[in-house]
Amino acid sequence: MEAAAELALRLRAAANDRLARYEPLALVAAPLLALLVARALHAAANAVADRGLVAIAIAAVKLLPGVSGYIAAEKKKVVDKMQSGGGAKNDRRAELPTIGLAEQVIEELETLKSKDVDWQGKCSGTVYIAGSESEGHFELINKAYSMFSHTNPLHQDVFKSVATMEAEVVAMTAALLGSKEKSSGGQICGNMTSGGTESILLAVKTTRDYMRSKKGITKPEMIMAESAHSAYDKAAEYFNIKVRRVPVNKEFLADVKGFKRCINGNTIMMIGSAPGFPHGLIDPIEELGELASRYDICLHVDLCLGGFVLPFARKLGYPIPPFDFSVKGVTSISSDVHKYGLAPKGTSIVLYRNHEIRKHQFVAVTEWTGGLYVSPTMAGSRPGGLIAGAWAAMMSLGLNGYLDSTSRIMEVSKKIQRGIGEIPGLFVIGKPDMTVVAFASDVVDIFEVNDILSSKGWHLNALQRPNSLHICVTLQHTTIYNQFLKDLQDSVNTVKANPGPISGGMAPIYGAAGKMPDRGTVRELLVEFMDSSC
Repeated sequence: MEAAAELALRLRAAANDRLARYEPLALVAAPLLALLVARALHAAANAVADRGLVAIAIAAVKLLPGVSGYIAAEKKKVVDKMQSGGGAKNDRRAELPTIGLAEQVIEELETLKSKDVDWQGKCSGTVYIAGSESEGHFELINKAYSMFSHTNPLHQDVFKSVATMEAEVVAMTAALLGSKEKSSGGQICGNMTSGGTESILLAVKTTRDYMRSKKGITKPEMIMAESAHSAYDKAAEYFNIKVRRVPVNKEFLADVKGFKRCINGNTIMMIGSAPGFPHGLIDPIEELGELASRYDICLHVDLCLGGFVLPFARKLGYPIPPFDFSVKGVTSISSDVHKYGLAPKGTSIVLYRNHEIRKHQFVAVTEWTGGLYVSPTMAGSRPGGLIAGAWAAMMSLGLNGYLDSTSRIMEVSKKIQRGIGEIPGLFVIGKPDMTVVAFASDVVDIFEVNDILSSKGWHLNALQRPNSLHICVTLQHTTIYNQFLKDLQDSVNTVKANPGPISGGMAPIYGAAGKMPDRGTVRELLVEFMDSSC
């Protein structure tokens, strides 16, 4: 003990002797300066990690005289090109008519509607119900909507019917997605929303607040595959959450090992898709659930596309891997009724494993002079007509109706998948689990193929990483899929014989956007296009 004390005294004396040659101000300033330098280096390292050296270098180049002006001029050219296929913004009405049109307004609506493209059968996704809007199932849900178009579930004391229908739509959807399974815990609950994006936004916001309450996390992060829907990026921007984006594996699925490497003390949730929008592939939900349980974090499953297909496909005998609340670790699910649920546009469901989590979705205000206020979703007033339309769709179809529609679209999806595989120069991406078939080419420019298809009236989705296209198969395609395969074959042959962009085509823009290392400029292009379009 005495030896240690003596050593300490000698070290203290030596330190004082060495520091005596410096000014006191310098001794105070040196550690402060070192702290500032360390913080600057830390900030720089974070910037490089988030943006990359290339993006930072390009941002610096933009500051050079003349560069920013040149880039702005080129961006305008691209935006003008992107707008060339839309209606002229200057032709839009900007003021109320002096004298109201009365019943003549219907004629005006018919005129506007006549300018829409012929969407029946030739759009990827978009319209999921078969036939035209004046017959069959279309007519039924339109009638249901009109019966309740004046209602608003915000006023539950007045419109009790709408409150009942919403509760039943949520409960029926939950039953499809595992609420009746013992492993679900028996507390599955949720609400109707305006669409998949709102369901996702609510799930992310709710999880953020739940994990802050449970773990005290104030700098939240979420982990998702590159294939996860862009609505999660929107949620991250809205709710100040850092995204850790993980490349997909060689099967184009979420990389579980990559997810695990990203988990830290700030992780609140992971995202799994069933299926993912780009390629129609189901992520390994069971493995992600095990990871979520092990690290006590949340797992949201995106079933916006699959919620009204996968449960029925499984009943029909298709090899569907686990995807719902029967999987341990799944804490929330989003599922669109307005897609394969065949309900009117603007209807989706967000579900939670228990009420403890869902309570963090609600906003309650106690100090407003207008009285006590509580709201379950983002919107206050909501269209009761859409709730009635969704209820009518589900009740009119029933289990047998959904089994029939699922059987038809799954069968056609497999035929399209096989047909694409038989076209020389094309290949299907991954092994599609459902009704989305993505395809690419190592022989022709797939975006040039898309331009030719567009000239034939088709509207497919253009994808990137890799450059590819996909078709989301709906009931609209069940009578026209042979024509699609023929037009696709002809389009590939045309590009093979005459490679290069066609006049008015978008292939050069899509191709260039995919290759640009400065993603900031691509983002600016998208923002400029949106700002000038609406």
